[in-house]
Amino acid sequence: MGRPLIGVSTYLDEARWGVWHMRAALLPAQYPTLVQRAGGLAAMLPPDGPEAAEDAVARLDGLVVSGGPDVEPVRYGERPHPLTGPPAGERDTWELALIAAALRAGTPLLGICRGMQLMNVAQGGTLLQHLPDTVGHEEHAARKGVFGTHAVRAVEGTRLAAIMPGETTVPTYHHQGVGRLGAGLLVCAHADDGTVEAVEHEDAAFALGVQWHPEMGDDLRVVAALVEAAR
Repeated sequence: MGRPLIGVSTYLDEARWGVWHMRAALLPAQYPTLVQRAGGLAAMLPPDGPEAAEDAVARLDGLVVSGGPDVEPVRYGERPHPLTGPPAGERDTWELALIAAALRAGTPLLGICRGMQLMNVAQGGTLLQHLPDTVGHEEHAARKGVFGTHAVRAVEGTRLAAIMPGETTVPTYHHQGVGRLGAGLLVCAHADDGTVEAVEHEDAAFALGVQWHPEMGDDLRVVAALVEAAR
């Protein structure tokens, strides 16, 4: 088999390049580069109607739901916190449909940061809208627009622990996190302060969400595992 085709969801936002300033489907280059370094072919998946998700997933060998803006709190039945960012409704609808389609089809799935949070919401879970209110510090996003690092520890006996056992230092930037865990999900990694750093679907062959940003580091293990599952 050739390199598996891995779809990566994108932003839909205003952008400027050359003489142009208009709405664009955006994806930080680190995401496709990560997929390519792990042995996959990367395809961008800009927001579409939710009815297109089944067709999109049917053409893919694997799916990455990328990081990005906060999930709209109405998706999990809450009012916005004062520090919750503006909604990205098209992305929420599209990526929730992609997640559902991937789980139904058994397509290997990796959620990164926002993608992990959406995996939790898709299963009926909730989010902590401003993590410092819970953990008492801002080390998960200490400087605006700058990735930091911290340690995460995989939970023994989980699929994640088989991929990256023990403790690993990871790139991080987020102010939200998992609140109530969604149905069918298992917590498979924590930060030192107890923050949920990864979840996996207990009934899927490969459906993993990580709160950190593997695309910003050199550790290919998580994405390599996705690509291998996609083969």
